[in-house]
Amino acid sequence: MRNRRPAVPAAGINTEAIRALRDETIDWRFKGMPPTASGKTAGEFLAERPTLWEAGFTGPLLTLDDAAMEHNLRTMAAWCNEHGLRIAPHGKTTMAPRLFERQLEHGAWGITAATIGQLRVYRAFGVQRILLANELVDPQGLAWLSAELDADPDFSFCCYADSLRGVEQMASALAAHGGTRPVDVLVEFGVSGGRTGARTVSQARAVAAAVAAEHRLRLVGVSGYEGEVAHDIEESSLSAIDDYLGEFRSLVVEFAEAGYFDGLDEVIVSAGGSAYFDQVAEALTQPWPEGLPVVPVLRSGGYLLHDDGFYRVRSPFGRPHRLAGAESPFRPAMRIWAQVVSQPEADLALLTMGRRDVSFDQGLPEPQVIRGADGEIRELADGSCHVSGLADQHAFLGLTEAEVRVGDWIGFGLSHPCTVFDKWALIPVVDGEQVTDLVRTYF
Repeated sequence: MRNRRPAVPAAGINTEAIRALRDETIDWRFKGMPPTASGKTAGEFLAERPTLWEAGFTGPLLTLDDAAMEHNLRTMAAWCNEHGLRIAPHGKTTMAPRLFERQLEHGAWGITAATIGQLRVYRAFGVQRILLANELVDPQGLAWLSAELDADPDFSFCCYADSLRGVEQMASALAAHGGTRPVDVLVEFGVSGGRTGARTVSQARAVAAAVAAEHRLRLVGVSGYEGEVAHDIEESSLSAIDDYLGEFRSLVVEFAEAGYFDGLDEVIVSAGGSAYFDQVAEALTQPWPEGLPVVPVLRSGGYLLHDDGFYRVRSPFGRPHRLAGAESPFRPAMRIWAQVVSQPEADLALLTMGRRDVSFDQGLPEPQVIRGADGEIRELADGSCHVSGLADQHAFLGLTEAEVRVGDWIGFGLSHPCTVFDKWALIPVVDGEQVTDLVRTYF
């Protein structure tokens, strides 16, 4: 017999399950946590009002700045409201239900997932509206999904389809399971050389027709990802994104004229990562044919944490962009602290962090501050030192002007939050030096 789930509030997540995270015991599983916290629950530890430097945290240690996250949440919510957009932030960035809750509290329409494993985590915490940004063809996954839909009439779900074979496999698996609710589907429109998605308009038409003909599926919109069109902010790249979004719009209108969306209360039109969402907004909020109930949904995930690298350069709020207004730039919310453990050469120091702790796929960590034996935190001058490489558990810090000593702590900014968070299971949130929360992740 299935367990009855607690009621889910209007925020769209089970707040009881989120609060229960405070009952988890801190122990050796969570790197960086104070040894003296072992055996205490997260709630008990937080009740002691720990501070970053007095509570006994060990390095390396990833921290999240509470004020920066709150600023980013408010900034994105206000911008989406102003431009008539919904946002279903991509949860793969953090896989942290507590942060999902904060995003939903700030008006998120739902949460985006990429895999069946992520989907199951979301449902374990009662997320009520999920967009799976992928084609789901796993028979076991579809059987589980069908049971979830039947068990909870308020659970809203949609996924992608980009091939006739995929549509056939989805329909076959759902028929074998015998569920009663159809699965909502968005036709995914891709680009040549990109990731998933129908490569041509004619292929997308064929997929739409196949979905519309299958009673176990329901065609509810179109999806895409402009980030596969370009990877920089040169004008030619931005123009190519505009061209792609123009084709995307035309496909939505064509499907509407074909009658595929007749009778729907909402037609979901979704794109938008964290680098070009200004152009997506401009394209998806232009007038649609009268009577077409389009709901434009962004899937940006990186905005909550921002960074000191990839998104600092590419975020529309941090560079000249095409929408009028004086949006406040996002603030980087991630910092990792690592200790100097060796200085074998005058211009080289080794620190206690490596590829197991930080991202390195979109740039190396950026040294920003130093905390010496006197406990004072000082800014590091630009260019005074740099990370030249990472080993599994060591960072190589090249020294030009900075003076460091064994035992000093260096605070680093990080790039690309998606490949930072998967290395940490429990992350302290700080307000200055005060630890205000512990964020649990599930990768």
